[in-house]
Amino acid sequence: MNIQTKKEYFNEVLRLESGRILSEFELVYETYGERASDDSNIIVICHALTGSHHAAGKYDESEPKPGWWDALIGDGKCIDTSKYFVICVDILGSPFGSTSPLSIEPNKNAQYRLRFPVLAISDVVNAQMRLFKRLGIKKVRAIIGGSLGGMQALCFAIEHPDFARNVVSMASTYATQPWAIAFNKIAMHAIKNDPEFKGGYYDEKQVAKNGLLGLEVGRIAGHISFLAPASMERKFARRYVGTDGLYELFGRYEVDRYMEYNGANFAKRFDPLCYLYTIKMMNNFDTTRHYGSLTAALSKVRSQLTLLSFSGDMLFFPSEMKTIADELKALGKEYYYEEIESDYGHDAFLVEIPKIENHIRKAIQ
Repeated sequence: MNIQTKKEYFNEVLRLESGRILSEFELVYETYGERASDDSNIIVICHALTGSHHAAGKYDESEPKPGWWDALIGDGKCIDTSKYFVICVDILGSPFGSTSPLSIEPNKNAQYRLRFPVLAISDVVNAQMRLFKRLGIKKVRAIIGGSLGGMQALCFAIEHPDFARNVVSMASTYATQPWAIAFNKIAMHAIKNDPEFKGGYYDEKQVAKNGLLGLEVGRIAGHISFLAPASMERKFARRYVGTDGLYELFGRYEVDRYMEYNGANFAKRFDPLCYLYTIKMMNNFDTTRHYGSLTAALSKVRSQLTLLSFSGDMLFFPSEMKTIADELKALGKEYYYEEIESDYGHDAFLVEIPKIENHIRKAIQ
């Protein structure tokens, strides 16, 4: 598989939904496969909350894990990179190379930190559209994303209705509901009140080395929302850590140990400020904001929409995706909706690939 990783610098103003601007910005992106001369084979992948542009494959054998959707994307796989040209853009606000709170603010000679503007999904999509225009991409075969990526996909369909022939949104919503916002509040509260956060002016290298306790707590809360009771029972049951005493106050069940491990590792690879800005972006997502109603927003759609929800999703419930489907039906729009049986939880779109492959193949054929 031909993997290319590139960065584009834009010396131009990006006007944001908040009314603020980015006077310049950079986007990192990755491509897989070969672009057809008529651009008929282009598929855009939108990454989720803690994902990045590195969606598939390995750069070399020293890389411990392949890209986050490697089970789906690659030569001979569902999204076949011997047939399609796939592009995944690292969103604004991410810690993996695109412009973020860690970037140098123009004319300040210092990182933005808390001076960075709050971003909306519309902003990251508009930035990507600038990139596609520069690359000479006027229309794509499909846009595919799950969770925060599904929000981007839906935003493309509404705000750039002629850009994609097909749009696939999975494990997502039309507007982030209080339940999901409440989970994110745990992370925001823990990070903001961690003394080592230092009001956003922590030592970046030290946090990368040691992590940040507030971010660990936030990740634990988030990870619980990504799973489901059945998957946790199957993975951990009530097993106790063999070296810990059952009647020791801080003795741990296996689920305790897993949450500690996952939280600690995450806090060393993801920046706390970027996490705050990204979950704020997720909280603020609401397709109706500029249109007055979901009906009015979805009336703009011209793409064929494929909507996939998961029965065990406890972050964005299937009823939220069905609401979109019902509105599309009432509007007479082309769409396909399926609630996939899964007890894995929200992360099913990343893990249970066999359950989504056929739906994606139909959407991009």
